[in-house]
Amino acid sequence: MFRGVTQLSLDTKGRLAIPARYRDELESSCSGHLIVTVDPSKCLLIYPQPAWEPIEQKLNNLASFNPTTRSLQRLLVGNAYDTNMDNASRILISSPLRQFAGLSKDVVLVGQGTKFELWDETQWNLQIEAALAFKDGDMPSELEGFSL
Repeated sequence: MFRGVTQLSLDTKGRLAIPARYRDELESSCSGHLIVTVDPSKCLLIYPQPAWEPIEQKLNNLASFNPTTRSLQRLLVGNAYDTNMDNASRILISSPLRQFAGLSKDVVLVGQGTKFELWDETQWNLQIEAALAFKDGDMPSELEGFSL
């Protein structure tokens, strides 16, 4: 289970060092084989390969005659990129994916249970500010009655 926010830096080649606290789990669950794809919110999603495969299968099994479904298939599956952790526990984030998410040197890796989100640090901070709007009564109806 991946949790927490980690501030990291991409190196000049676009490599990301996976934090030590996740390395053992990634080695045991997928031998360091990860799938990186895009998210409509302009971040990247990073999945261990076994967690990605059922998602990809579900997406590919959707009716491709629906233009919205087809667009989502193109976006998520079409941009999926296989990568492996190297001996230094780094993964390469391809140039097209970095460009899509507007990633520069300073990034944020956010654990989301079975996957990670990778954000440009400035964009992540804007996401946090937007999330704080809930305190002003702008809470979605599906969260009414939800308690922490």
